[in-house]
Amino acid sequence: MFENHPPKRSGEQRRRFSPLRRAVQIPVWGDLGIRLSIALALIMLVVMIHWWDRDGLIDNTDGHVSFLDVVYFTMISITTTGFGDIAPISDRARLVEAVIVTPVRFAVLFIFVGTAYNFLIKRSWEKFRMARIQDQLSNHVVVLGFGVSGKEAVEELIERGTDPACIVVMDTAPERLVHAEDLGCNVIEADATRDDNLRAVRIDQAQTVLVSAGRDDASILIVLTVRHLAPNVPISVVVRADDNELLARQAGADKVINPVRFTGLLLAGSARGAHIAEYLADLASVTGRVQLVERPVKPEEIGKSLSALATGGRGMRIYRNGRACGFWEPETDALQAGDVVVEILPSAPTESEG
Repeated sequence: MFENHPPKRSGEQRRRFSPLRRAVQIPVWGDLGIRLSIALALIMLVVMIHWWDRDGLIDNTDGHVSFLDVVYFTMISITTTGFGDIAPISDRARLVEAVIVTPVRFAVLFIFVGTAYNFLIKRSWEKFRMARIQDQLSNHVVVLGFGVSGKEAVEELIERGTDPACIVVMDTAPERLVHAEDLGCNVIEADATRDDNLRAVRIDQAQTVLVSAGRDDASILIVLTVRHLAPNVPISVVVRADDNELLARQAGADKVINPVRFTGLLLAGSARGAHIAEYLADLASVTGRVQLVERPVKPEEIGKSLSALATGGRGMRIYRNGRACGFWEPETDALQAGDVVVEILPSAPTESEG
């Protein structure tokens, strides 16, 4: 998102953000080109038919039907103007008008009416609808930065069942937003360090905010801005330098993820066993055979042991009053209201697994 130039808080011209948008099946000019091409092809077909059957036409002005007369007659026929200066006189010409030209006339009319609807009414309505969505956003996931980490995070969220329509992606690179649109997400081309841009996606009403700007200084600046505007919204941020993790937490991040450290864990695991790294990666992704799930304790689980979860999962630890308690500790013998459970659940079986 900000790999090329560090963000600036002052001294540069304020950049207005683009409106929230979602993907369309065909670009605007592509759609218009297709419609006009079809209409033109139908008109040329009628011109050729009239030219082929020009002996069945009469020009009441000079008695001679030229190619220009054929083009003129075709246009006034399709547009239902009908001045009467050129008219079909033979039975075959009248049959052609009834059987061929009339359906083409309706087809061309529907094409132009459909184009007017699509460009003047439908797109205006879609713009109004997206503005309404933008104004009413709540309990949504905001992804600030759609580089490698942001893209993987969004794809994993969708795999885990998050509706793409509930995800808003903000980035300054249009080519990245194209992929986010293809996934079905709402996108906005804007600088995430600007207060106005974050307010545009109703950052204070978000369910959670994921920050992955590509540079630690940019990510920390975004976290500071988000925390200022949304004091109670959970923020997760990606940083790559160990000494920036504390800064990210001081800036207001609730979760700090260091991909370099996680890669080191996988490498170390592979050195201690052939399958440890594979299992760690399996836990991290919903596409694996098992997955880690964090959730509040269920009412029916209160008073029971962590080993007797209602979901049938394997309880690994609980968080009680901000403290982590492993499954081997006595605190997990009786779950309490307010506990947060971390468990391992099997993923949905694939077709190959039968």
